[in-house]
Amino acid sequence: MTPTLTDLIDRAPWREAVTYRETWPHEYVLSRKDDQRALIEAVCARFRAGEGVRCRFFRMNNTYLFIGDYKYWLMTECDEIDFDADGDYVLNRARLYRDRRDFLIQPGDTGKPEDYPMNPPNPLSG
Repeated sequence: MTPTLTDLIDRAPWREAVTYRETWPHEYVLSRKDDQRALIEAVCARFRAGEGVRCRFFRMNNTYLFIGDYKYWLMTECDEIDFDADGDYVLNRARLYRDRRDFLIQPGDTGKPEDYPMNPPNPLSG
């Protein structure tokens, strides 16, 4: 039986991204080092099926997949991934804030819930 995306997520050896522990806490896995090619392929399949949501992290646009209590994103666009080439691809995940920050990170935001600006801009304006 083929494992589901949630099975792959549950089995993945998620590790803390230490560099951003105090600012943007998140976890990651690597395609080659952690043997997570199947998980990354499953995430890309969801993106190709139109399940990804375009969001903004400061000035950078990225596509996120929202599953359970987490949002997932790749550091490389799916169309650029070549598992036959040398290199490791990164899949990140972060717990959802369950507020507008999940869709728009803005200047002055530190990643800590208590530091979220009181009057965040409307992500649909401007």
